Amino acid sequence: MKTLLLNSDDVHENAEMAELVPAIEEAFAAYQRGDAQMPPKSYIDLPEYNGDFRSMPAYLDAGDWDAAGVKWVNVHTDNEERYDLPTVMGTMIYSDPTNAFPLAILDGTELTMKRTGAAAAVATDHLAVADAASLGIVGAGVQSYTQLEAISTVRDIEEVVVSDLSEERVARFIDAFEDRFDVRAGSIEEAASCDVLSTVTPVESPIVSREAVGEHTHVNAMGADAAGKHELADEVLLDAKLVIDDYDQTTHSGEINVPYNAGVLTDDDIYGEIGEIVVGDIEGRTADDGITVFDSTGLAIQDVAAAHVVYEHADERDNGYAFDLLGLAD
Repeated sequence: MKTLLLNSDDVHENAEMAELVPAIEEAFAAYQRGDAQMPPKSYIDLPEYNGDFRSMPAYLDAGDWDAAGVKWVNVHTDNEERYDLPTVMGTMIYSDPTNAFPLAILDGTELTMKRTGAAAAVATDHLAVADAASLGIVGAGVQSYTQLEAISTVRDIEEVVVSDLSEERVARFIDAFEDRFDVRAGSIEEAASCDVLSTVTPVESPIVSREAVGEHTHVNAMGADAAGKHELADEVLLDAKLVIDDYDQTTHSGEINVPYNAGVLTDDDIYGEIGEIVVGDIEGRTADDGITVFDSTGLAIQDVAAAHVVYEHADERDNGYAFDLLGLAD
């Protein structure tokens, strides 16, 4: 047996959204049913390097398949300027749960982008209006691309409005998608009035006002991944059917963390978790719903499910580099 080494190109090639979105949905369902183990995300803070490490292990049993793995990921905000390295880098170890053999070592950065987009698509499928045709995106960084790629697999998106402080980033985004969608630059207000809105920024002061959001818009709040981050005005959260991915993570570091810890938003304002909707314990969008919000912090079960999809395809297609990591070859 050999371990597959899969770089970012390998992950990109084998993480097809048409299969990744259902796999992430199965992961949410397994977690809700109690068929998953996901210890809390652990942090190693390194203020002397203006960064941190995060460890995200998980196991899940989806019925037809099960999988285990751990993602080791960092956030070092000085990396680009000082070392010409990405701010965020990740490494995923994907293991066979029956015997613990390391099946693959994957680029976790590309994997994270893919599974984050897929998670937004799962929420959009359950919470957006059925005929949603326009998508607004606030933040034109790397995460914005997989938002559109994934969400367009669950809704017939025709118009895309992208907003960012950098005209260069907006231009790159438009160039990437203009042959497939009616995509244009716009203000935050124009993006927020679309049928679906995804926010993928690192801001700590809300940039999306209640007045800007359409009365039946579904919002994927994807940017907040640490305490203090906050993209949506409190009034948006309070007026919405508010769905989260995990209670502990979202109250600590999700979109709701600031108003929740300030007492502005309470448990009574949280409608439920996405897994409850996926398995049918509670309803998704109903005819009476106005704004809906999905607060996504990113779960280790998503990484494991995404790694499963990538590994299975890479193995079938002989992608990646197979090597004897453990020295077991004769």
